[in-house]
Amino acid sequence: MTGLRRFTAAGRTRAQGDGAGAEHDAGRCEMCRDALGERHGHVVDVEQRSVQCTCRACYLLFTQEGAAGGRYRSVPERVAHDPGRTMTSQDWDELQIPVAMAFFLYNSVLGRVVAGYPGPGGVTECELDLAAWDRLAAAYPLLAAMEPDVEAIFVSRPETFLIPVDECYSLVGELRLRWQGFDGGAEARASIDSFLAGLRRRAVELKPADVRR
Repeated sequence: MTGLRRFTAAGRTRAQGDGAGAEHDAGRCEMCRDALGERHGHVVDVEQRSVQCTCRACYLLFTQEGAAGGRYRSVPERVAHDPGRTMTSQDWDELQIPVAMAFFLYNSVLGRVVAGYPGPGGVTECELDLAAWDRLAAAYPLLAAMEPDVEAIFVSRPETFLIPVDECYSLVGELRLRWQGFDGGAEARASIDSFLAGLRRRAVELKPADVRR
C-alpha cells in the first residue's frame, strides 16, 4: 500500500479522540516504553508511514526539523483555517475529487501530495491532478501551509481546515466503526458533524508567517 492507506491502517487504532492527545489502550510509549499519561502526543515514522503514541519526552525529541535524520517527526497540534479565502466550487471541481469530503497529505517518501476520502472500508485513495493542486496552493495560502507528513488539508465542502494528520486517522477509524448502508447512515453523519464542530471550535486564523516558502 502507498500514500494514505498504509498510513491510516497503522494509525487509526492509535489516534482515537479529539486531537493529538488521545487515550492509548496499551498505556506505554511506543518508543521508550515508559508509561503514558491520560493524554499524549504522536510521532510519525516517515519511512514506515505509521504513527506512534509517545510520551512527552520522546515527542519533544522530534519537534525539530531534521531530528533523527528526518525519519521521525512529531505531529503538531494546530488547527487552522482561512475564512477570507474559501475554496470555490469551480476550484474544487478542478481537483476532480468524486466526493464532497477529502483530505490531502504531502508524502515525502513519494515526493508528492496524495488525496483520499474515508468510507466503510477505510481510506479510498484517488488520483490527484498535481498541476491543479499546485495552482490552488498558489491561490489558497492554507494549502501551502501544510507541513509534510504530519499535517493534512481536510475539506468538507465548503469548509477547509489544516489539521494534524492523526486526526484524519481518528475520523477514518470512527467512520469504519459506525458506517451503515450506502451513505454511512445517521451515526456516521453524526460523527462527521461532531468532528467538524471540534475543528471549528479549535481553528485559528492562518497568519502569513504560517505559510511554507
